[in-house]
Amino acid sequence: QVQLVESGGGLVQAGGSLRLSCAASGGTFSTYTMGWFRQAPGKEREFVATIEWTGSRTFYADSVKGRFTISRDNAKNTAYLQMNSLKPEDTAVYYCAAGRVARMTSGHEYAYWGQGTQVTVSS
Repeated sequence: QVQLVESGGGLVQAGGSLRLSCAASGGTFSTYTMGWFRQAPGKEREFVATIEWTGSRTFYADSVKGRFTISRDNAKNTAYLQMNSLKPEDTAVYYCAAGRVARMTSGHEYAYWGQGTQVTVSS
């Protein structure tokens, strides 16, 4: 069983930056694809970014491409999401997820989820 704990969320002004971390325990982190998803109030959960277990392949939602960067440190069992040039529409609860997935952008394929961290961007 894999446990995931997100951290790094908070309140930031538009144009600012935050770095989210996702610490994993209880499993073989280096074998899992890691993903970040978000859910805004009244909206469905949406894909943000994903990175395969080697770190060599990444994918991003069009809405964050060029502003967000996903990375991982397998030695530290931690995945990161660097978020720059934040916009009010990035406000959401951000979740990290882990799994051995075929479709990296599909949240349904991830087996393990964190509790989420709130990101609020003020205008």
